[in-house]
Amino acid sequence: MGNPAVVGLAGFGLTTLLLQIHNIGLLGIGPVLSMGLVFGGLAQMIAGFMEQKVGNNFGFSAFVAYGSFWIGLGIIWLLNHFNIYSASHTDVGWYLVAWALYTCIMLAASFYVHKAMAITFILLEIGFIFLIVGHFGFPKMNVVAGYELIFCALSAWYMMAAIIINDLAGKTVLPLGTAWAKTAN
Repeated sequence: MGNPAVVGLAGFGLTTLLLQIHNIGLLGIGPVLSMGLVFGGLAQMIAGFMEQKVGNNFGFSAFVAYGSFWIGLGIIWLLNHFNIYSASHTDVGWYLVAWALYTCIMLAASFYVHKAMAITFILLEIGFIFLIVGHFGFPKMNVVAGYELIFCALSAWYMMAAIIINDLAGKTVLPLGTAWAKTAN
């Protein structure tokens, strides 16, 4: 059976990268919305449900949750665009606070996976904090978050590449590192 994490990490990385290119002012929202709903949202959720089938609670929770994040964010943008409900920067800020709290839990859990996972979640948590500050009155922080979260997106893609390349090579070509925390045996 294939590893569903490759799809989840690809979707997370690509949509995160596109949103950050938007946040630094180089891309409109259309491509971000499209990929956010399809690859970041739907594909990540499918990967998460497949992670559940192989018994990976971490991947199950992460991919279904962040897939939902992307679908939810896309809905917020669509509601704003069609003047159904205009979410303020503060509204989105509280949305981000909730996601930063969830990410904090996943960050703690990532210490039991491997170094690359922990680094990705550290970068994601820092990015959420910058975005929260940006949405609660310091909009320049959204640009800072954009640059910082590009590294998060690339970190997710590194993990995806490591899984694919290491599997095909039959050996470790791209190391993921050991877990920072040890499990009890």
